Amino acid sequence: MSNRGLFLQMTGLSGAGKTTLATHVASKLRDDGFNVEVIDGDEYREGLCSDLGFSKEDRNTNIRRLGFVGRVLARNGVISIMSAINPYEEVRNQIGGELVYVKSSLDEVARRDVKGLYKKAFSGEIKNFTGVSDPFEEPGSPSLTLNTDLEAVEESAEKLYSYILKNIS
Repeated sequence: MSNRGLFLQMTGLSGAGKTTLATHVASKLRDDGFNVEVIDGDEYREGLCSDLGFSKEDRNTNIRRLGFVGRVLARNGVISIMSAINPYEEVRNQIGGELVYVKSSLDEVARRDVKGLYKKAFSGEIKNFTGVSDPFEEPGSPSLTLNTDLEAVEESAEKLYSYILKNIS
């Protein structure tokens, strides 16, 4: 097995399927003998980034921290998959790595709304919610786009898995 690392930053609206795809593909890669870490934005917010709020400045600091962790892991032979909303193009460009756009329409993610966040955002209960009351800048030239409102999870996961294998061999 290759021990070459890779840093992928997945970006997309809340509920687009970033973490679902990352964990699915990570499991498959681990079964193949690779070292993999999923850097989940929600999980890391509870630890490494618990001091941050949701202002634009804090969101950017959060992403820079996650990107730093991902790049360090990658240079040490780990496939690191960062799963975070990551809404701003400037910061996505700053942190580097392979950019994977997990694309889903606002209507579709609001329909899924597994965490009940969109309902709260549309009612005004949650302020500065990406895609509703705060911007999400669509990536200009992602390395890979996964259309999760048009593709089954398995189809998007297979595309991501194949992309990773191609880029570490």
